[in-house]
Amino acid sequence: MAEPVQLRLIDDEAVDVAACTVAPSIDVVPAPSQAVPEDTRPHAPRNGLARSLEKRRLQAYLALVTGDAAILLTCFYAVSAAYFGTFTNRAVLDSGMLSAYVILPLYLTVALYNGTYSRRSLTQWQMSAVRALAALALSAALLNLFAFFIKVNAELSRLVFVVGLGVSATFMVTMRVIAAKAISARWGPTAINRLVILAGGPKFRLPHSYHLDAEHYGLTPDVNDPQALDRLSKYLRNMDEVIVSCAEGDRAAWAEVLKGTGIHGEVTHQLSREIGAISVVHHDDVGISALKVSAHQLGIRARAAKRLFDLVIAGGALLALSPLLLITALLIKLEDGGPVFFVQRRMGRGNEFFDILKFRSMRQGDADGGRSASKDDDRITRIGRFIRATSVDELPQLINVLKGEMSMVGPRPHALGSKAGTKLFWQVDRKYWQRHGLRPGITGLAQVRGHRGATDTEEHLSDRLLADLEYVEGWSLWRDVTILASTLRVLTHERAF
Repeated sequence: MAEPVQLRLIDDEAVDVAACTVAPSIDVVPAPSQAVPEDTRPHAPRNGLARSLEKRRLQAYLALVTGDAAILLTCFYAVSAAYFGTFTNRAVLDSGMLSAYVILPLYLTVALYNGTYSRRSLTQWQMSAVRALAALALSAALLNLFAFFIKVNAELSRLVFVVGLGVSATFMVTMRVIAAKAISARWGPTAINRLVILAGGPKFRLPHSYHLDAEHYGLTPDVNDPQALDRLSKYLRNMDEVIVSCAEGDRAAWAEVLKGTGIHGEVTHQLSREIGAISVVHHDDVGISALKVSAHQLGIRARAAKRLFDLVIAGGALLALSPLLLITALLIKLEDGGPVFFVQRRMGRGNEFFDILKFRSMRQGDADGGRSASKDDDRITRIGRFIRATSVDELPQLINVLKGEMSMVGPRPHALGSKAGTKLFWQVDRKYWQRHGLRPGITGLAQVRGHRGATDTEEHLSDRLLADLEYVEGWSLWRDVTILASTLRVLTHERAF
């Protein structure tokens, strides 16, 4: 077994990490023999234990798509030039290239839907090659079918078509062999960041994974302690999979926490292995099985589409509304000379804290949100009452969207001290943390259904939570568009005070 190599963390912070992308395993400080005082426990670096592989995987997919397109066009061009004996006669070459021009969009469409460009395809060239060849064969069949119906068979060179396909297929497979070996050497055989948290359960070392001792790092699954959840979220940042090995009595608590992370989460359970259960994840190389308790809410293409949508809408809105933003800021400043913005810590995606921005509408702030605004609240200023009633106070959150802390549409982030009746929000329903699987939104399904304002009773929170979970489970880009459009109808609301 290769020895792990000592590397520096992303931010060069003082945390001892034995790390190597191709090492069999990665230890993050060996387990201590006794509990570590809380004030000496290490802190995760700002950007997490590992660099994110998600963006790199997306870049690799784009490289494969570009490579396939270049191979198809180049191979058909070379075969056409060889067959017709010219590299300069454009009209002659176009007649040979006609097949490539038609087959390329067909191939890319089929390949995008049959898994040719998937996470497994980056490291398993056999699977990627089989699916690429299947997409090539299907697109060739569709081309011939179209050509038959529109009666252009005679205009297509059969020799160029057959030889071009054969040469293209050869180079596509070769490219995948080279790419898979290079990616596996750099990112490991699965091209993912995987974290194993040892929290009192069986100890094991999973190849190509990060390993943390929960006690040493002060990681606890306490859903009643937002500080503990935020601390844990720092270590989970940029991880694609998390496996927790814990005692039997702690499984429910860890499962509860993992459901709010929005990433693939597992909790070990050896009984499932002993009885041969199949709805679990078996890690045969180390003899460990785990129950899968959470997963990514959105795939990488969906996340990319949602993020692009956010950037376009938020950027455009900031430009279009800049005069209104400037006037509002000026009026707030002129009224009492206080700060323009109200900044409050809230909990976002993966249970991680962030600072939300609003136009200040009150004379005094409320750090934890323990006292909700009421209809006749004496803290609200004159300009504050207007911007709250028209939702103008929420517009600075467009900056949170651009920073990646929020989304245009998603579950609304709540203040840590918010209560429904006499209970804190997360004390009302154990499913509360599951709403944090997606980025919080400026608006959401709950808001367009009228669930706004103070939560005087537990039912008010339950109604919002049901809508949030419905949104998380059934996300689509079209749904974001419709919710955003519907928000225009509820900018002014009887409970917007």
